[in-house]
Amino acid sequence: MLEDGRIFRGRSYGAEGTALGEAVFATGMTGYQETITDPSYARQLVVQTAPHIGNTGVNAADAESRRIWVAGYIVRDAARKPSNWRSEQSLDGQLRDQGIVGIQGVDTRAVTRHLRERGAMKAGIFSGPAAAGSDAELLALVAGQEPMQGARLAEEVSATSRYVVEPSDNGWEGEPLFTVAALDLGIKSMTPRHFAQRGVRTVVLPATSTFADVARESPDGVFMSNGPGDPATADPQVALLREVLDARIPFFGICFGNQILGRALGFGTYKLRYGHRGINQPVLDRRTGKVEITSQNHGFAVDAPLDGPTQAPEGRFGRVEVSHISLNDDVVEGLACLDLPAFSVQYHPEAAAGPHDSAYLFDRFIQLMGDTRSTDQPSPDQPSSGATDNGANDKEAH
Repeated sequence: MLEDGRIFRGRSYGAEGTALGEAVFATGMTGYQETITDPSYARQLVVQTAPHIGNTGVNAADAESRRIWVAGYIVRDAARKPSNWRSEQSLDGQLRDQGIVGIQGVDTRAVTRHLRERGAMKAGIFSGPAAAGSDAELLALVAGQEPMQGARLAEEVSATSRYVVEPSDNGWEGEPLFTVAALDLGIKSMTPRHFAQRGVRTVVLPATSTFADVARESPDGVFMSNGPGDPATADPQVALLREVLDARIPFFGICFGNQILGRALGFGTYKLRYGHRGINQPVLDRRTGKVEITSQNHGFAVDAPLDGPTQAPEGRFGRVEVSHISLNDDVVEGLACLDLPAFSVQYHPEAAAGPHDSAYLFDRFIQLMGDTRSTDQPSPDQPSSGATDNGANDKEAH
């Protein structure tokens, strides 16, 4: 049931009961396990636009986090029995085991078109005894839930304690090249794995970490991950990032991290009508003219000017430009600081499952850390570079 009163009826899938959340649609043709275990889907009812779901079952290796995070799951044709050599459990069984209420046999094309025209909205799934109430009673439950706008969720999905992902555990031979302090706002497991495969040691820190916690790791760079909720509520993370930028520590952010960089620079954020969710979103890299097909999952965006370099509203951070834009609706998809070693993108370069067009961004960050390290370590014949020289090198690294 949607908050505007539209009702879709089907059969119970997964656990029975009540699921409340924001109804959104995801357009990926594959990767349903990665979708449901993505922490960015916390407190959302996900409509899969692909009609056949569950065909290949689920397994431990493909999970993007420690549990399923979707609040509810809506599919059309659920597999009666999975068939894949990697399958360890049926999707239906895992939903039941983790208490995730779903519904199958729904016309997901009709649901998607409805949301596409009217925008993401509050919704509810009701099955078993919970479905016995009148339409008016169920609609009251849907309408009475908290909206996504103003929701602070990163702390709910974040790790509660520090942990480390070592390159040596991911096929890298030799000593780590760099150490990155990664703030877990809803991080996916593939992100530190991408760093590790490139020789970067990743120290993952809880969302509540302070600049002192970050500095204690003596990182070569700082990373902020994807995550759920409204970036307007992320004041502690914005304050932390401003300290990182003031210290000129190289920074890379994705998704929620992009929105936090935008806010740290002084820009605002706003809620999209229905968001970008799926693994087929076209993005233009304005610096190279290259188009990337990207994986995305966000309902908020940065409000920044698209017309060339501009002075950051927080003037001490210098100039910034929108580096990437969505080719569907011109939404800001990336920011690049021109006078600081910092950049971010709104999409998911780790892309599991999904296209790998954007994996180069990890290499770009590694280059940025290397360039910054080289300017901070003068040769015997050359004095240390000042802030102006650092800014020039940072611009080239982007």
